[in-house]
Amino acid sequence: MHRRLLIRRRGATLIELVIGIVIISIALTVLFAVTSRTTERSVDPMIRIQANAVGQSYLEEIMQKSFCDPDIADDCVAACSGAGACGNAACTSQEGARSLFDDVCDYANLSDNPPRNITGNVIPGLDQYTVNVQVVDDASASLNGLSGNNGTVVRIDVGVSHPAMQSDINISGFRANY
Repeated sequence: MHRRLLIRRRGATLIELVIGIVIISIALTVLFAVTSRTTERSVDPMIRIQANAVGQSYLEEIMQKSFCDPDIADDCVAACSGAGACGNAACTSQEGARSLFDDVCDYANLSDNPPRNITGNVIPGLDQYTVNVQVVDDASASLNGLSGNNGTVVRIDVGVSHPAMQSDINISGFRANY
Protein backbone atom coordinates (compact mmCIF):
# COMPACT_ATOMS: atom_id res chain seq x y z
CA MET A 1 0.00 0.00 0.00
CA HIS A 2 2.79 2.38 0.90
CA ARG A 3 4.49 1.64 -2.36
CA ARG A 4 1.39 2.64 -4.41
CA LEU A 5 1.34 6.09 -2.81
CA LEU A 6 4.94 6.68 -3.78
CA ILE A 7 4.28 5.82 -7.40
CA ARG A 8 1.36 8.22 -7.64
CA ARG A 9 3.29 11.12 -6.11
CA ARG A 10 6.32 11.12 -8.34
CA GLY A 11 7.37 14.42 -10.11
CA ALA A 12 7.19 15.44 -13.74
CA THR A 13 9.41 13.75 -16.26
CA LEU A 14 11.93 15.62 -18.40
CA ILE A 15 9.69 15.22 -21.44
CA GLU A 16 6.73 16.75 -19.62
CA LEU A 17 8.88 19.72 -18.55
CA VAL A 18 10.15 20.30 -22.11
CA ILE A 19 6.61 20.14 -23.52
CA GLY A 20 5.40 22.58 -20.85
CA ILE A 21 8.23 25.02 -21.64
CA VAL A 22 7.48 24.80 -25.39
CA ILE A 23 3.76 25.51 -24.81
CA ILE A 24 4.51 28.47 -22.54
CA SER A 25 7.06 29.80 -25.08
CA ILE A 26 4.52 29.63 -27.91
CA ALA A 27 1.90 31.40 -25.79
CA LEU A 28 4.33 34.18 -24.82
CA THR A 29 5.47 34.61 -28.44
CA VAL A 30 1.87 35.05 -29.60
CA LEU A 31 1.17 37.46 -26.75
CA PHE A 32 4.24 39.59 -27.53
CA ALA A 33 3.40 39.61 -31.25
CA VAL A 34 -0.14 40.85 -30.57
CA THR A 35 1.11 43.46 -28.11
CA SER A 36 3.76 44.66 -30.54
CA ARG A 37 1.25 44.91 -33.39
CA THR A 38 -1.21 46.82 -31.22
CA THR A 39 1.46 49.26 -30.09
CA GLU A 40 2.63 49.74 -33.66
CA ARG A 41 -0.91 50.47 -34.85
CA SER A 42 -1.65 52.88 -31.99
CA VAL A 43 0.93 55.32 -33.36
CA ASP A 44 -0.97 55.68 -36.66
CA PRO A 45 -4.04 57.44 -35.14
CA MET A 46 -1.76 59.95 -33.42
CA ILE A 47 -0.02 60.73 -36.72
CA ARG A 48 -3.37 61.02 -38.54
CA ILE A 49 -4.75 63.37 -35.88
CA GLN A 50 -1.64 65.55 -36.17
CA ALA A 51 -1.88 65.51 -39.98
CA ASN A 52 -5.53 66.54 -39.75
CA ALA A 53 -4.62 69.43 -37.42
CA VAL A 54 -1.88 70.58 -39.81
CA GLY A 55 -4.30 70.45 -42.77
CA GLN A 56 -7.01 72.31 -40.86
CA SER A 57 -4.58 75.07 -39.86
CA TYR A 58 -3.43 75.55 -43.47
CA LEU A 59 -7.03 75.64 -44.71
CA GLU A 60 -8.03 78.13 -42.02
CA GLU A 61 -5.07 80.37 -42.86
CA ILE A 62 -5.95 80.35 -46.57
CA MET A 63 -9.68 80.90 -46.00
CA GLN A 64 -8.95 84.07 -44.03
CA LYS A 65 -7.20 85.64 -47.02
CA SER A 66 -8.88 87.85 -49.59
CA PHE A 67 -10.34 86.26 -52.71
CA CYS A 68 -8.73 88.94 -54.85
CA ASP A 69 -5.21 90.31 -54.64
CA PRO A 70 -5.34 93.57 -52.65
CA ASP A 71 -2.25 94.79 -54.54
CA ILE A 72 -4.31 95.26 -57.72
CA ALA A 73 -5.42 98.86 -58.13
CA ASP A 74 -8.43 98.07 -60.33
CA ASP A 75 -11.68 96.66 -59.05
CA CYS A 76 -10.46 93.14 -58.38
CA VAL A 77 -13.90 91.62 -57.84
CA ALA A 78 -15.03 92.79 -61.30
CA ALA A 79 -11.72 92.03 -63.02
CA CYS A 80 -11.45 88.52 -61.60
CA SER A 81 -14.99 87.35 -62.27
CA GLY A 82 -14.02 85.09 -65.19
CA ALA A 83 -12.90 81.52 -65.31
CA GLY A 84 -9.40 80.77 -64.10
CA ALA A 85 -9.14 83.79 -61.81
CA CYS A 86 -6.01 82.43 -60.11
CA GLY A 87 -4.27 82.00 -63.46
CA ASN A 88 -5.25 85.46 -64.68
CA ALA A 89 -2.26 87.82 -64.36
CA ALA A 90 -4.65 90.75 -63.98
CA CYS A 91 -6.17 89.14 -60.89
CA THR A 92 -3.16 87.99 -58.94
CA SER A 93 0.53 88.54 -58.59
CA GLN A 94 2.44 85.75 -56.86
CA GLU A 95 4.03 87.04 -53.69
CA GLY A 96 7.71 86.30 -53.11
CA ALA A 97 7.48 84.89 -49.60
CA ARG A 98 4.85 83.02 -47.65
CA SER A 99 4.70 85.80 -45.07
CA LEU A 100 3.54 88.12 -47.89
CA PHE A 101 0.70 85.90 -49.16
CA ASP A 102 -2.39 88.12 -49.10
CA ASP A 103 -4.92 86.33 -51.30
CA VAL A 104 -6.18 82.80 -51.87
CA CYS A 105 -4.48 82.39 -55.24
CA ASP A 106 -1.03 82.98 -53.72
CA TYR A 107 -1.35 79.51 -52.16
CA ALA A 108 -1.91 77.72 -55.49
CA ASN A 109 0.54 74.81 -55.88
CA LEU A 110 2.12 75.42 -52.47
CA SER A 111 4.16 72.46 -51.24
CA ASP A 112 5.72 72.59 -47.78
CA ASN A 113 8.00 69.88 -46.45
CA PRO A 114 8.17 70.28 -43.51
CA PRO A 115 5.07 72.38 -42.71
CA ARG A 116 5.60 76.06 -41.98
CA ASN A 117 3.72 78.66 -40.00
CA ILE A 118 2.15 81.79 -41.48
CA THR A 119 5.46 83.67 -41.36
CA GLY A 120 7.23 80.90 -43.29
CA ASN A 121 9.17 79.42 -40.37
CA VAL A 122 9.45 75.63 -40.03
CA ILE A 123 7.22 74.18 -37.31
CA PRO A 124 9.42 72.02 -35.05
CA GLY A 125 8.50 68.35 -34.66
CA LEU A 126 6.61 68.07 -37.96
CA ASP A 127 9.58 67.36 -40.21
CA GLN A 128 8.13 64.14 -41.69
CA TYR A 129 4.85 65.74 -42.83
CA THR A 130 4.34 67.17 -46.32
CA VAL A 131 1.59 69.68 -47.14
CA ASN A 132 0.31 70.27 -50.68
CA VAL A 133 -2.21 72.99 -51.52
CA GLN A 134 -4.23 73.31 -54.73
CA VAL A 135 -6.56 76.20 -55.52
CA VAL A 136 -9.15 75.00 -58.04
CA ASP A 137 -10.80 77.79 -60.02
CA ASP A 138 -12.49 75.95 -62.89
CA ALA A 139 -15.90 74.36 -63.48
CA SER A 140 -15.13 71.52 -61.02
CA ALA A 141 -15.24 74.06 -58.19
CA SER A 142 -18.95 74.63 -57.65
CA LEU A 143 -20.98 75.41 -54.57
CA ASN A 144 -24.75 76.02 -54.51
CA GLY A 145 -24.90 77.75 -57.87
CA LEU A 146 -21.53 79.47 -57.55
CA SER A 147 -18.88 78.23 -59.92
CA GLY A 148 -15.17 78.59 -60.44
CA ASN A 149 -16.06 78.73 -64.11
CA ASN A 150 -17.36 82.29 -63.73
CA GLY A 151 -14.94 83.38 -61.00
CA THR A 152 -17.39 83.42 -58.12
CA VAL A 153 -15.78 80.67 -56.02
CA VAL A 154 -12.58 78.66 -55.67
CA ARG A 155 -12.09 75.32 -53.97
CA ILE A 156 -9.04 74.99 -51.75
CA ASP A 157 -7.69 71.44 -51.45
CA VAL A 158 -5.12 70.73 -48.73
CA GLY A 159 -3.39 67.35 -48.66
CA VAL A 160 -1.14 66.21 -45.81
CA SER A 161 1.05 63.12 -46.05
CA HIS A 162 3.39 61.25 -43.70
CA PRO A 163 5.49 58.14 -44.41
CA ALA A 164 3.72 56.16 -41.66
CA MET A 165 0.22 56.83 -43.04
CA GLN A 166 -1.27 54.50 -45.64
CA SER A 167 -3.35 57.31 -47.16
CA ASP A 168 -3.13 61.09 -47.14
CA ILE A 169 -5.40 63.43 -45.22
CA ASN A 170 -7.36 65.58 -47.71
CA ILE A 171 -9.37 68.61 -46.61
CA SER A 172 -11.28 70.99 -48.87
CA GLY A 173 -12.98 74.33 -48.40
CA PHE A 174 -14.60 76.97 -50.61
CA ARG A 175 -13.83 80.70 -50.78
CA ALA A 176 -16.33 82.93 -52.53
CA ASN A 177 -15.64 86.12 -54.49
CA TYR A 178 -17.66 88.72 -52.61
